[in-house]
Amino acid sequence: MELESAGAAGFERRDEFGNAEANLQFLHEALAQPCGRHVLEIGSGRGAMLRHLQILGCRATGVEVDDAMIAESRRVCGDQAVTKVNGTALPFSDASFDIVLSFDVFEHIRDSDAHLREVWRVLVPRGRYLFQTPNRWTNTVFETIRWRSFTAWRQDHCSLHSYRQIRQRLERHGFDVRFHDVPVVTGFFRRKLRHYLGASAALLLAIANPDRLPPRFRTNFFVEATKRS
Repeated sequence: MELESAGAAGFERRDEFGNAEANLQFLHEALAQPCGRHVLEIGSGRGAMLRHLQILGCRATGVEVDDAMIAESRRVCGDQAVTKVNGTALPFSDASFDIVLSFDVFEHIRDSDAHLREVWRVLVPRGRYLFQTPNRWTNTVFETIRWRSFTAWRQDHCSLHSYRQIRQRLERHGFDVRFHDVPVVTGFFRRKLRHYLGASAALLLAIANPDRLPPRFRTNFFVEATKRS
């Protein structure tokens, strides 16, 4: 069963959870044979991705901070599928997971070093951390426009990284790093630009489509970080 077709109904409210189409394509590339793997999603929201992975045959576990989202995801995925976590520490034994996932989470974690230490700890040798996060340089511009402030958004997006910074930080924490080339100009992306930029969004995309930019200048990074043995 192909990733993009399995459990698609779980993403009917995809605008609430970021660019689901791009995230699913990334997983399709990175998880060529996902069935049977033990997967942890950090920031599992309402459980759409967890349910998607369950349908594929994965043992999918989530951690989430929001009580309402945890309640909803447990209705979708089962009572044991999601654990509440408030900080960077993960309530799992060493080498518990083959794969750790996160989408639009990394940029919100103030102590990204502590976060990466925990991800490395719970992964098996050669396990992989698959995550998507905005590019520091492009996101700074967008969030300034969105919030109409040079500073208001920084509390929320407190851990933005550039292409080089992500690579260097992951390598320091014992990961081999690969960036995936995933198109982000989907229906969600176009709606988001129109919402915040109005009529100028179409002109901006015509002049500087992010999917045609070199990898280090893309709006979002899709990262596959493999734990060194």
